[in-house]
Amino acid sequence: MRSFSEIETISKRASRGAGFSWGVSEEIGKSVRLLEMFGLPGIFHLKNYLEKINNHNYQKITIISADNISNNIPYCPISVGVNFLDQAYNLEKIEKINFSNLAYPLLVVPFLSRSSEIIGKKIFLNLENFKFLFNYNQSILSNFDNSLISKTTNFLISFNQNEDSFDEITWDTLYKISQKTFVDETESSKKTSAGAGLTDND
Repeated sequence: MRSFSEIETISKRASRGAGFSWGVSEEIGKSVRLLEMFGLPGIFHLKNYLEKINNHNYQKITIISADNISNNIPYCPISVGVNFLDQAYNLEKIEKINFSNLAYPLLVVPFLSRSSEIIGKKIFLNLENFKFLFNYNQSILSNFDNSLISKTTNFLISFNQNEDSFDEITWDTLYKISQKTFVDETESSKKTSAGAGLTDND
């Protein structure tokens, strides 16, 4: 079995060999590694994409808006992913973002996961019949079945507002239970607690 380090390195080098800059290739390497770590077929999709890249003039994007529609030429997933990552703070102000005619959409997935960590919000994705939930780049919940999707017309991103999964009554009850661990401070405890001491070593 290939290590994640090998996966990142070969993905980076293959991307550079396909014409991407070293900087973008490094981002691709990190992203494919992330896909494989979460059990998604990153290497397979990257291989298929890079094999087609010389024969297809995929459309690049600079500014991402609420509706991104390419009528004739599919969007390049790397261009979409890198720019989404760069614009994440501004994009979170948009409730929903849609891409129509996007090539190899799975390659955008790790960029969304990384964006979730940057903005501190969960991100939800509808991709054809599949759903993805990105949890601050710590996990990806999905019903994806490892299909090869070379192009999609349904790629809808939405940002989840941060909300507790519990109500205030539940929190207050748990807090009261936690108070049983509280100990009244005494002169003895002051001297033995962390940071206490009679001398200063600075």
